[in-house]
Amino acid sequence: MIKRISSGGEFEPKLGYCRAVVAGGWVHVSGTVGQGDTVVEQCRSALTVIEKALTEAGAGFSDVVRVTYMLPDKAEFEPCWPILSETFGANPPAATMIECDLIDPKYRIEIEVTAYLPE
Repeated sequence: MIKRISSGGEFEPKLGYCRAVVAGGWVHVSGTVGQGDTVVEQCRSALTVIEKALTEAGAGFSDVVRVTYMLPDKAEFEPCWPILSETFGANPPAATMIECDLIDPKYRIEIEVTAYLPE
């Protein structure tokens, strides 16, 4: 069974995707950008949206096994480290950081996660 989770974001219907898909015991959360003026504000905001999707799927940050961070400027990643450390705590996932352009220059970070549903 596949479950699709929508956040109601404006880009979902425009681009033909949903916030998360639950399939085969896995939760795949789409790349998520946040709101705010700084990378730190956007990081916190994106994690809030991701947490909502994980919760709806029956998971949490402790179930995340893979995270990908995408930033247009790799120098802006370090200010996010304390937030990410606090979020994942004693259950850090495998991680990758990619420097790349995002869909709009106002976005400073995009975060994508994969979680395994607890049994």
